[in-house]
Amino acid sequence: MRTSTLPRSPTRSRRRRPRWPNSASRKAPPSRSTRCTAKKHFEAAAAASVALIVQVKDNQPTLHQRIQEIAAITAPLGSARSHDKGRNRDERRTVTVFDPADKLADTDWHPHVAAIIRVERNVYTRNAKTGLLHHSAETAFYVANTLATAAHAAKAIRAHWKIENTSHYSRDVTLGEDRSHIRTNPGVFARLRSFAFNIFKANQTDTLSQDRYRAALAGINNLLSLTSIRKR
Repeated sequence: MRTSTLPRSPTRSRRRRPRWPNSASRKAPPSRSTRCTAKKHFEAAAAASVALIVQVKDNQPTLHQRIQEIAAITAPLGSARSHDKGRNRDERRTVTVFDPADKLADTDWHPHVAAIIRVERNVYTRNAKTGLLHHSAETAFYVANTLATAAHAAKAIRAHWKIENTSHYSRDVTLGEDRSHIRTNPGVFARLRSFAFNIFKANQTDTLSQDRYRAALAGINNLLSLTSIRKR
């Protein structure tokens, strides 16, 4: 008995790209190299005797779920609270530190993780046009290779976010690094953006985007005057 199939196109047969099961609702699992990156950081930190705190994200689903469960059933070593207001934004943070003890003993993370850190953020943002408040809540988890107090962990994480907001966000958004399609010597242009970023920050009078806009309209003489860093 022969089974019938749909006739193929007379031009050429098409090769189907492999798809993950239920690919419409699932993402491909992260690569093994991505999964090992955090462990390599911990190994390098241990070799250099450096304290390290790393955020656990969705690319580590097993570890993320495990430390969530540990934080839910373990008594905290301590917690620290902070409250920031400004720019139509009210943010309250609670940082809690847990000792995983031997709860990760059956995983590869056991020699690396000495503390679990949970950061809970509640943010109220006021819309300047309508006056309405928008509430958002977020819980993030971090792992550290050494036990730290909640206050010390909160300070270290906030310092990292300050760098993220002042440097990385400005480079990615204001200077358009994320939108760059330069493929020839991209490192050279990245350094040029770094030079521009440092010069603008040293001569900052307004927001970085406004200063960049004024510098573009002011002509070459104004640009040359910005190449010197002011003494403070």
